Amino acid sequence: MSEMQMESALDQQQHADEVQGEDDEMEVNVAYQTLESLQEHGIAVNDIQKLNDAGYHTVESIAHATARKLSDVKGISEAKVLKLKEIAKSLVPMDFKTAADALEDRNSLLSLTTGSVELDKLLEGGIETGSITEVFGEFRTGKTQLCHTLCVTCQMAVTDGGAEGKAIYLDTEGSFRPERLKSIAERFGMDPAVALENVAYARAHNSEHQMELLKMAAAIMSQDRYALMVVDSATALFRTDYTGRGELSERQMQMAQFLRQLTRLAEEFGVAVFITNQVVANPDGMSFAKDSTKPIGGNIIAHASTTRLRLRKGRGENRICTVFDSPTLPEADAQFALGAAGVCDATD
Repeated sequence: MSEMQMESALDQQQHADEVQGEDDEMEVNVAYQTLESLQEHGIAVNDIQKLNDAGYHTVESIAHATARKLSDVKGISEAKVLKLKEIAKSLVPMDFKTAADALEDRNSLLSLTTGSVELDKLLEGGIETGSITEVFGEFRTGKTQLCHTLCVTCQMAVTDGGAEGKAIYLDTEGSFRPERLKSIAERFGMDPAVALENVAYARAHNSEHQMELLKMAAAIMSQDRYALMVVDSATALFRTDYTGRGELSERQMQMAQFLRQLTRLAEEFGVAVFITNQVVANPDGMSFAKDSTKPIGGNIIAHASTTRLRLRKGRGENRICTVFDSPTLPEADAQFALGAAGVCDATD
């Protein structure tokens, strides 16, 4: 074999190794198993279709669901439910593991940059994937701007603070503006047309529709690589659909179901779930207190959110973000600014 042929063979081998390496990386990135893998374990195609129609799209969703919920699926008998749970248990690790293993799992989580260096420092890298982050504050504090910025940054390379995934935007207030995404994409040197194509958007008109859209979101996520799920705002429709003290318990129950589904999506697909929340004047607080508002939703939303951030107005276009509650982040403040291209660093 000539020297040139040997070089060519080596190049081909190197290219094959690179492709194989990329394939391996892609396999690692997918944190879930689709229901099609159940066919190898004797589950019929029409049963898989019934589960898909009922909103179960991954083996993880079967493993995490209760037997009672699965038996509610039309056409799935009790015997089939037991078989499904047995198979899912063998495919999805749900036993005890050491704290060292848990730490290793946490180290593999990605964080999405917010577009502001100081805000990223406060959040120790950005918005965490695999959990719910709630942001609340009065109007004009930057909640929706943060949602729009994250829809673009989640598409960036991992080395640039992104997660190389698409975004889903569930809008309940009619505040989604695609033209804002264009200017943010241009700021980060991305093709605006591609950035817009990578964001799936839906407008929810009532709290029941909002729940339906979550089922559709799960179906979309099972078909492609998604990194972010935005709900702006998570509480607005529940606040208007259920009024007065007489409907308060029903509202909280429905909201708890919605937040449970969001937690499920975050854990199943490894996406960052970013929700906004409205505030209400706190009648217990003194009017001269530093901040006399509190987030609505009570303990239900407080327990469901992993990280809670409070936004308030600063000087000019500056805004202040405070870590209100987090299992890992210390209580601290950071300043950022709002500009034509989304969230950026604070100005003096």
